[in-house]
Amino acid sequence: MTQALATEPLTAADRCDRCGARAYVRAIFPSGQCLLFCAHHARQHAAALREAAVELHDETHLLADVPPTAPDDER
Repeated sequence: MTQALATEPLTAADRCDRCGARAYVRAIFPSGQCLLFCAHHARQHAAALREAAVELHDETHLLADVPPTAPDDER
């Protein structure tokens, strides 16, 4: 695995390996393999991921940055 892949932003095409939802966390393991997780599954497995992964790329902060939907008269 290259360093570029480790820090590359996740996109809407990146899907959680557990459920298929949009991935917000990439866990990279000593073997070089990586797993992608949605925010829910990343939280559910957080302790194990922190222990086993050599790098965690976490973009869950983007969930809080989503602007509210505009009122109907502004669409």
